[in-house]
Amino acid sequence: MSRRLAVEIAVQDRAGVRVALEAGADRIELCSALGVGGLTPSAGLIEAAVAEAQSAGRDGFVHVLIRPRAGGFVYDADEVELALADIRYARRAGASGVVVGALDAVGAVDTDAVARFVAEAGDLDVTFHRAIDIAPDPLGALDTLAALGVRRILTSGGASRSIDGVGMLAALAAESAGRVQVMAGGGVGVTDIAGIAATGVDAVHLSARTTVTGSPSGPGGGAASYDVTDAAVVREALAAAY
Repeated sequence: MSRRLAVEIAVQDRAGVRVALEAGADRIELCSALGVGGLTPSAGLIEAAVAEAQSAGRDGFVHVLIRPRAGGFVYDADEVELALADIRYARRAGASGVVVGALDAVGAVDTDAVARFVAEAGDLDVTFHRAIDIAPDPLGALDTLAALGVRRILTSGGASRSIDGVGMLAALAAESAGRVQVMAGGGVGVTDIAGIAATGVDAVHLSARTTVTGSPSGPGGGAASYDVTDAAVVREALAAAY
C-alpha cells in the first residue's frame, strides 16, 4: 500500500536527525527552540544535519527553519536581512529547503519579503510556515504564495490543533489544485493522522517530542528538563500515514 501522506518531523538536535532518518521520515524541519515555535538553528547543527543526511544517501531531507526571533511574523529591514543571510548559509551548507514566513501589519503575506526569500533560496524548496494561520484570507494567501514560487505551506487550518482545522485544511487542499503542497502541522498526534489524511493534504508535520531531565541546571540555565525526538512516536506516525 502506498503512503497516504508524506511525514515531516521537526527536530532540534543531531540525535533527532538520526531518529528521523532511521525511522524513514520523508524530511525534517531543522530548528531550535521548539518551545517558542522554532527558531533558526545554529550553523553547526545545519552542517551536522546535512552530513547525517548525506551519509544516509537521503537527498531532499534537510529543510531549515529561517525565523530570526520569537513572537509575531512582521519583520523589520534588519530582520529580513538576517533571514536572507541565514538562507544563503543554509544553501551553501547543503540544505535541501528552507522554511520561511513573513506577514504585513494586517496579517497578509509580506510579498516583498517572501519574494526576496524565494529568490535567495534559488533551487531550494521553500515552505511557508504557520504564519499563514494568522492570515485573514488563508485561501488568498495560498494563491499569493503559489504565485511567488513557494512550494509548500505548513498550516493547522487556523486552529490550535490541526485535527480541529480539518475544514480549512480541506479547503486549502482543494484551492491548491496541485500548485502548492499543503502540509498539516500543529498539535498533531498519531491518532489524528487518519482524519487529517481525509482532507486531501499532501503531508503531515509533527515534532514527536518527549521530555527528559538532563543535568542539574541553575538560576541562569532555565529548567533542567529538555525535549528530544521520540523514536517510537516517529515510527507510529509513519505507520499511521500509510
